[in-house]
Amino acid sequence: MKTNRMKSKLLAGEPALGCSIMVPSPQMVEMVGHAGFDWVLIDLEHGTIDLETAELMIMAAEASGVTPIARPRSNRKQDISSVMDRGAMGVQVPHVNCADDARRAVEAVKFGPGDLRGLAAGTRPDSYGLSGSMEDFVRRSNEQTLVCVQLEHASAIDNVEEILAVDGVDVFFIGPSDLSQSMGHPGDPGARPVADAIARMLQMINTAGKISGMPASADKLDAVLDSGVKYVYTHLPKLVGAGASAFLAARREPGS
Repeated sequence: MKTNRMKSKLLAGEPALGCSIMVPSPQMVEMVGHAGFDWVLIDLEHGTIDLETAELMIMAAEASGVTPIARPRSNRKQDISSVMDRGAMGVQVPHVNCADDARRAVEAVKFGPGDLRGLAAGTRPDSYGLSGSMEDFVRRSNEQTLVCVQLEHASAIDNVEEILAVDGVDVFFIGPSDLSQSMGHPGDPGARPVADAIARMLQMINTAGKISGMPASADKLDAVLDSGVKYVYTHLPKLVGAGASAFLAARREPGS
């Protein structure tokens, strides 16, 4: 398994900037890599990406030098392990509302005794079993893979302290959209109760010395980084929209 350069940046205290892609397109992943992003979020939860295409998108990420992180369809162990076995360098697990949810996420990513991730011979991340020993693969995988859990429900707010204490979680991501819906302000993460909850959780994560994550648009990136967030991504449609707006605004009016 290759070195997870995005995880290395985070552990060094540096921000890692990514782009979320929900459409099944390895070519889009290549563009994100060549554009200079640190990582790409391959979103199986909200998009139309199946496992076969996810594998191709992961291969495209590897080829273009960007770290592939997958958001599985759910927080179920099977959904998490499936994307890991196709070569994802980590996962951003949705709907983590308590410490048990977080522990199950770690167990689906890491190898070890008990009911942890199943170990199979000949998988992609193990170079199909053709390079090195399985023991070396297990060790490298446990070192290099990243576990990010999403705190995006009102119930997670009450359990943040317990979730932060779970071993093996690298990033604690706050999902403003789902959080706003869960708190009765759908689509309005700026509503006072939601904004206050986000601020409280960020303070708890940062005070605990953990890595926090949030999405950000270009106009909000500085503010998000200033709040101590290191794991940051934007959405592909926002990039396309911003570029389209700039291009169309540059058009001169007839007769001008």
